[in-house]
Amino acid sequence: MSANTNQDRRISLQEPLNARRLSIGGFSFLFAYILSFAFEGQVLYSLLDLHGRGIDASGYISAAIIAHFTGLFTCGLFVRSQTAARNMMLGGMGLCLAASVPFFTTPSALWMGGLIASGYASGCAVASWGFFLRVYTPKKERIKSCADVLIYSNLLMIAVNVVAMNRSPLIGLGLSIFCLIIGMAFFGLLPAGSFNERKIIEKNNTSVSIKNPLLLLCLFVFIITINSGLMYQVINPAFEHLTGFVSLYWAVPYIVALAILRNLYRKRERSGILYVGMVMIMGAFISFMLLGRSTFDYLIVDTLMLGACGIFDLFWWSILGEMLDYTDNSAAVFGIGLSANVFGVLCGGTLGMAVTSIGLSGSEVAVIALTVVCVTLVMLPPLNNQLALLLKSRDGLAVYDNMSQSQQRDIILRINTLNPLTVREQEVLQLILSGKSNREIAGVLCISESTVKTHVRNIFSKYDVGSRAELISTLLKNQTGQR
Repeated sequence: MSANTNQDRRISLQEPLNARRLSIGGFSFLFAYILSFAFEGQVLYSLLDLHGRGIDASGYISAAIIAHFTGLFTCGLFVRSQTAARNMMLGGMGLCLAASVPFFTTPSALWMGGLIASGYASGCAVASWGFFLRVYTPKKERIKSCADVLIYSNLLMIAVNVVAMNRSPLIGLGLSIFCLIIGMAFFGLLPAGSFNERKIIEKNNTSVSIKNPLLLLCLFVFIITINSGLMYQVINPAFEHLTGFVSLYWAVPYIVALAILRNLYRKRERSGILYVGMVMIMGAFISFMLLGRSTFDYLIVDTLMLGACGIFDLFWWSILGEMLDYTDNSAAVFGIGLSANVFGVLCGGTLGMAVTSIGLSGSEVAVIALTVVCVTLVMLPPLNNQLALLLKSRDGLAVYDNMSQSQQRDIILRINTLNPLTVREQEVLQLILSGKSNREIAGVLCISESTVKTHVRNIFSKYDVGSRAELISTLLKNQTGQR
């Protein structure tokens, strides 16, 4: 009897670990397909080059990126559970597979339709993975899961790119599709639902809003990734004579940066590491301006640029992973966050094409890129403050929830306010700290939601704070350390 119990316990502990591995493996193969083909991949570029003149390459590329952005941004509207996310992953990858088949033939209208379909479906599939990241990876381990996905998918992408650029674009396309098939097999092995999903949704019923931190993060991501678009359109073409070497080395600094940061990243170091990334990207564009176009010059420029991209990508992927604990719709948060990255690449690419068409020099391109970096430097301190408040608020709510009612009342009465709280305001404050939204507070107290909002504004004013996150942090900042 005891042996059976221990065996069952070992099995129950292994299930989340195995599911985590399956979700990381499946998503890595899906993302390898996206990176090598659907999203400005070298397979797609090689196919467009193979068929020569008369093809509007920029039109195909732009259509694919816009469709991918749309899929990321809208997926949360109809994928609201882990079961729906699994179905979307499998259905989206199946659609990508079917939409890629016409690229084995000569260019036709099916190419454009296939890119739009695969771009949208792959965007929805990427956003849906947010559910698997939340359910199967503990919060403190999500940065490792994100790093693993980015590392594995880029290693696979390098293998596909080498074949497509040096052997045959059609073989490269076949390998991209094979990645999809393997990814589908991984996700097919995952359970359709999870008991943990219901518990997580209940746990996430909190009054802490991620709207402002998410908007600020999206703006930061959008601006900094404009440089990625410039890289695609300005830096990469300048070294196109190094095709063989570029296909092998291009993503290596990115992978190395992720491998180093995977185990070194800490919350207190997050902003410091970002500053290192910004210095690297500034160095990349300055080097591009001053150096020539030899193999050694490419090594310097690409190492700085892609190393910085690895730092930035792991930063916002890990932040989005932490934000999943504050919502019951992981696809919406994960998709919207990553769509800012895609939109930045799209705008940067458009800017790069404009720069190329008017013939700006390398120094002028560097000035544009450095201006973008300076804007993000200004944004970093308020972003860091918003994220710190969000995390402190979550921890504070957990501590408050475990206190006795007398301890909870004592916290509210102990902190001095500009003016004493009314009895009703004390009731509203207690419900805020218990994780209730305005609508839920209105239901509990049998008052209108607009009246609740008035009480909340008055409480903010008396505590001299501007948000719920700041209020919770102010009230509970000393409690977390005591318990």
